[in-house]
Amino acid sequence: MTTSFHSRPLVLMAMAVALLSACSSAVRVPAPVEDRTGMGRSSSSTQATPAAELAKPMPGSENAGKPGYYTVQRGDTLTRIGLDNGQGARDLARWNNLTNPDVIEVGQVLRVAPPGGAVETAGVVVRPIAPAANSSANATPAKIESAPASTGAANDEGLGFIWPASGSLIAGFDEVKNKGLDISGKAGDPVSAAADGQVVYAGSGLRGYGNLIILKHNNTFLTAYAHNQALLVKEDQKVRKGQKIAEMGKSDSDRVKLHFEVRRQGKPVDPAKLLPAR
Repeated sequence: MTTSFHSRPLVLMAMAVALLSACSSAVRVPAPVEDRTGMGRSSSSTQATPAAELAKPMPGSENAGKPGYYTVQRGDTLTRIGLDNGQGARDLARWNNLTNPDVIEVGQVLRVAPPGGAVETAGVVVRPIAPAANSSANATPAKIESAPASTGAANDEGLGFIWPASGSLIAGFDEVKNKGLDISGKAGDPVSAAADGQVVYAGSGLRGYGNLIILKHNNTFLTAYAHNQALLVKEDQKVRKGQKIAEMGKSDSDRVKLHFEVRRQGKPVDPAKLLPAR
């Protein structure tokens, strides 16, 4: 009896120690991460997804570096790319099957020359030659292309550019600081089309230009009219030389003026060399 009475506490203590030991070892077992986060073993596959996306080629990448194509850079807009390549933004959207022209990606390669049209390579404009029915038909285009313009500058392809505003010249062409001419005037003064053409842009989406109109005259020349207070024409509208297309203003400018650019194959050229003396 005495031995049993004294041994019972020892048995109870041993049981308690065993129970605490079991509890403490259960606490040390970590809870599985995948049960609480939903990641589990799939975490390795989710980490691989961004790498796969980065390896995915950008649209049009197979054409990178080819004549007539352009690789989108940071800060580009379709309007800017069009202006720098002598094309309208809507044409670029159509040629590249862009469902949303406002969304382009850095690294994306865009066609900037008409399909089957003129392409500029190393400063030389290459145009496809259509087959002619007879030799006389072949001779006619050659004479037209090589003949000097009868009005305006001799190298404006016969467009006969006129001054788009009557104010005085306040800043001339500078390839570094000024890509065109700045012409003074009063708010509301008429701004006229420098030659026959079609409106390929009318809006205020190009930083630094304010309310802007861009006209396409042929496959070589664009003209741009910036800082207007009112735009009087719409995109795709055809205009005639001398037609009032805007009213002078100071949108995105520190003073009332017209900033006028001429682009030859997208490259800014000195408008003064294409305009008549005055």
